[in-house]
Amino acid sequence: MKINMPFSNDKYRYSSGYLLFFFAAWSLWWSFYAMWLKNKLGLSGTEVGMLYSVNQFFSMIFMIAYGFLQDKLGTRKPLIWLIGVVITLSGPFLIYVYEPLLISSFKLGMMLGAVFFGLGYLAGYGLVDSFVEKISRRFNFEFGTARFWGCLGYAVGTFVGGIFFSINPHINFWCVSVMGVLFLIVNLLFKTEGNDEKVASSQVSTLTKQDFITIFKDSQFWFFVIFVVGTWSFYNIYDQQMFPVFYAGLFENPEMAPRVYGYLNSVQVILEAIGMALIPFLINRIGPKSALLLGGLIMTCRILGSAIFTDIYIISFIKMLHALEVPLFVISVFKFSVANFDKRLSSTMYLVGFNIASSIGIIVLSLPIGQLFDKIGYQSIFFLMAGIVILTIFFGYFTLSKKKHEPSVLEYVNS
Repeated sequence: MKINMPFSNDKYRYSSGYLLFFFAAWSLWWSFYAMWLKNKLGLSGTEVGMLYSVNQFFSMIFMIAYGFLQDKLGTRKPLIWLIGVVITLSGPFLIYVYEPLLISSFKLGMMLGAVFFGLGYLAGYGLVDSFVEKISRRFNFEFGTARFWGCLGYAVGTFVGGIFFSINPHINFWCVSVMGVLFLIVNLLFKTEGNDEKVASSQVSTLTKQDFITIFKDSQFWFFVIFVVGTWSFYNIYDQQMFPVFYAGLFENPEMAPRVYGYLNSVQVILEAIGMALIPFLINRIGPKSALLLGGLIMTCRILGSAIFTDIYIISFIKMLHALEVPLFVISVFKFSVANFDKRLSSTMYLVGFNIASSIGIIVLSLPIGQLFDKIGYQSIFFLMAGIVILTIFFGYFTLSKKKHEPSVLEYVNS
């Protein structure tokens, strides 16, 4: 089916706005979360590991609910309104609730933060991605071309956030709330009602409990889950929990680290944005399975590089590999899902099959890795992670389906 030029499609423009403001908001605090916890609040590696584990555990609960509910809702927006409200309240929550509690009552702060972040960000990003992916198939544009704007928002947020963070992290947190207001404005203006929406909603509403159960009886689903746990979850622990602190430790002047990391992250995410726009066409050619395996190989190179080298310039260059790996994985997951499972259940597959599978690995491994960091440092952990990712790539090569998705004319009505 012919794909229209993106900017001629108002649904593409609004979808891009969702992604732009959501990921800008997330990057303003999430990019510096580990640095903030360890260097500003003085938490130990074990405490940071506990926070990541509990955050991921609660996010899993919301992912399950979001996946099932959004597949029932189609492109209707109640859950998107909820995400916008959480983003808008993030500044006051981080400054006046979360930070004081982590210092004075760590466990209470940990629990409240896990609910808030799980509801708005750690499950919310999957919800926003899957919501836009449904819109892209219904209204005839490539998801990756809209996801480009999410990456661009993340890059700008990290660039600005690195400067603000070195002055006062609270500036970052107030900027998050501003992004939340802009997100709510986009949601207010975006309309999907009309004949196409009525037809699509009636089709989606026919989903039954058995439709969801069928996914979990499919061996391909479980092969996919194992592959995700062995690759994406290990990589996320490395990239989110360990790399920022590891990178900051390479600097003689600790105050320079957040600013340089912000600049570096911005360049990386700009490259990632370009990848989001271009890589869908590569995946369409080689197939989602090959793209997933390629993404795993790139992960391995980055983790091994951090284990072998300690030169700031080499490590900075290695970080740029993230710009290739993320588009390959995120877009391939959606394309693998619609090629192998019921297209109406794309939110469930993305949030449960991909994000929850990854979260399980993070929950199980974050605390032990944090404890190992306190005792022995990074190098041995990086080698172990890279070895597990390599084994998982071999597993995926022999088990994952080679099916490719061929869109039909009716798909854009019945997504």
